[in-house]
Amino acid sequence: MKSSILRAMYCSKVYFSPLVPNCFLFLRLGIMGPEQGGAQEESVILISDDEAESPLGNSVLLVEPLQKPILEDKKAEEIVDEECELVVTFCKQGKVMPHARYDCMTHPFERTECETRSPLENNANICHQCYCYICDKLASECQNWTAPSHCHCNAHNKSTFWKDQRGLALAGVLVMFNLELTDIDSDLRQGGNLLIEFVHELSVEYNKYLVGERVSPNSHECFCHPKRGPGQCNICRPRHVELIYRYSGVFALVTTFLNQAEKENPKAAAVMLLGAAKEIALHKDPAQNLQNLGVSASLRMAVPCLMERITTQLQRMLVLCDFPKVLYEKFISFFQTISLPCHCYAFSNSLNVVPWDHGLLTTVLKGQNITGQRTQKGKKVFLWEVLPVIQARVEKMENQGHYKEIVRYLKAVKCNDTLGLRKLRDKIPFYLCKSGDFVSAVHSLLLPFNNLACCTACRITPFQFEIYLKMFRTGSVPCGNNFHDPGEWISIGSPVKNSILIKHALKLLYCNLSLYRNPKCWSSLIMVLGSSTTLEKNGHVNPVSLKEPPHDFQEMVVSVSCVLLNELKTKVNVSLPSNVFSGPNNFWALRLLLNGLSCEEHILHGTINLLLRDLNFQKATMLHLWKKLGPQYVGELLCLYLTCRNRKMQSIGIFIIHLISENLYMCPWAKHLCNFLNTGLRKLPLGTTTDREVAKFIAVLEKL
Repeated sequence: MKSSILRAMYCSKVYFSPLVPNCFLFLRLGIMGPEQGGAQEESVILISDDEAESPLGNSVLLVEPLQKPILEDKKAEEIVDEECELVVTFCKQGKVMPHARYDCMTHPFERTECETRSPLENNANICHQCYCYICDKLASECQNWTAPSHCHCNAHNKSTFWKDQRGLALAGVLVMFNLELTDIDSDLRQGGNLLIEFVHELSVEYNKYLVGERVSPNSHECFCHPKRGPGQCNICRPRHVELIYRYSGVFALVTTFLNQAEKENPKAAAVMLLGAAKEIALHKDPAQNLQNLGVSASLRMAVPCLMERITTQLQRMLVLCDFPKVLYEKFISFFQTISLPCHCYAFSNSLNVVPWDHGLLTTVLKGQNITGQRTQKGKKVFLWEVLPVIQARVEKMENQGHYKEIVRYLKAVKCNDTLGLRKLRDKIPFYLCKSGDFVSAVHSLLLPFNNLACCTACRITPFQFEIYLKMFRTGSVPCGNNFHDPGEWISIGSPVKNSILIKHALKLLYCNLSLYRNPKCWSSLIMVLGSSTTLEKNGHVNPVSLKEPPHDFQEMVVSVSCVLLNELKTKVNVSLPSNVFSGPNNFWALRLLLNGLSCEEHILHGTINLLLRDLNFQKATMLHLWKKLGPQYVGELLCLYLTCRNRKMQSIGIFIIHLISENLYMCPWAKHLCNFLNTGLRKLPLGTTTDREVAKFIAVLEKL
């Protein structure tokens, strides 16, 4: 539009908001189109008057109407500019909208930098639309409009002092976080309001703590009257009163506040936690000597305990919550400004958590850096993080399904809590399975990581062993992020070849003693290998229908069965053919048999009684056989029976111990049982009677 449009403004409507520094002029115009022969098309032109560009600095501009009120009554049309085809069709008196006091056109305003003693000139005068610049409400409702030492009537937007006062009034306690007003939302305000209430309550409780509790010790005797007991003399009793400072009340109040913070939204919780950290860091111990009153009652012990909880929660929030970058940095900067006491120096750098877009962390997650270290300005920099931060990162990546990134991160990151990091790394094979890389998962079970001496296979449980077998056999994984999470199983990759599966399954059993001695692990291996490569949705295996055995094998089994039946007609005991049944060294098969018999108590007792009777009759045969088989066989046989939960089964092991003890001269190999029993049975809870018998037997062996 040309400049002649501005000359056509007879009047305007003016709108103003205290939070928006711009005002707007609305003009209703009529444009004549040349092709329409005088027909008019109504339109509105919006002109913005920016306060920064105005030489007067006003947020309101009133345009006086021309001295022709007939236009308003008649609403006649008048051509203002024929060249631009501009026609004024309507005029109306301008309306004053709400505005700041310093922009009022009715009452003049006097500006100064920071006058708070009394109102200047006519600054106290207001119109019905004047707003307080500090309180952001009508001036008539401002309680500090003319109050001495406040005088909000003198406030304006050209003063640094009044701008700071406005920010403090609108932001409240959040001003200490150095937040802009545009950064403050409802969550931050909620946290600020709760923090203000807490600070008031904490101040009252802390003052009670500083008063202390006067206690009369019982050890001081009266020197004024020898016959009076401790505390009975009014003269010397005040001299021996001890002042005890118990921090329990403050500790309970802060704990309640932290519990409340954990239920709030992340932004509100962060404000509450940081504010609580600043408050308790200012607390001083008035006691002149160390008072060991317990964790919650002693300030020097309670404050570090609370600070550890606060920093741990903040570390997790900085990782898990998607705070805006500006807010993220201001939270960390605020914590660094807290003056920590000497007993809290360990928390000085606890919130130095690298963001997700950090250079070293990003290269590790992308697989570009597998060691977690790089050289920066001639110095080696490591990806070193505390355990709560590592746990939070793993948790977030689990929820996002980034399992490959988890594996890369856990292999590269370093931590001072070695055991905690090892526990997280033990799940690397599981994460590899979740990513579909089952072959790498099989190998990672038996490979140690970095400086950790043993591998993951040494610490897996029988339940985990069965889950791994199912995943390797079928190429399916559970939907959850833990072994015990219920839910469906889904197929995500190709299963492991049977040769690799059997080879590594046997390695797992032999490198983990608890798995090797557990019959359920062997039965799980047999069950999984004898099942289909597809799982049901609930994770149950589908058994495979076996082919018919060869005809020769069937005939051999039938003939052997017939021989056994004929022998049982004439004999009580029969011998099993070795070419059909397993040999004597298959202890796991014997454990499976006993485990199956334990379900029927009367059958188990009958079998054990028969076995004890036969052993008692065949003592010499057993000693001669054990001499050939050696101490390894005897030790494993003892462990098999003594580690059974059923006391009746343990009686067989005790019988073998007595048999060897009574015939030591025939068992020169017995001295080698000492080390085997010390490592295999000494730390197991076998029961009172069994423990006593094993201890006696070991004592006898140690004397050999």
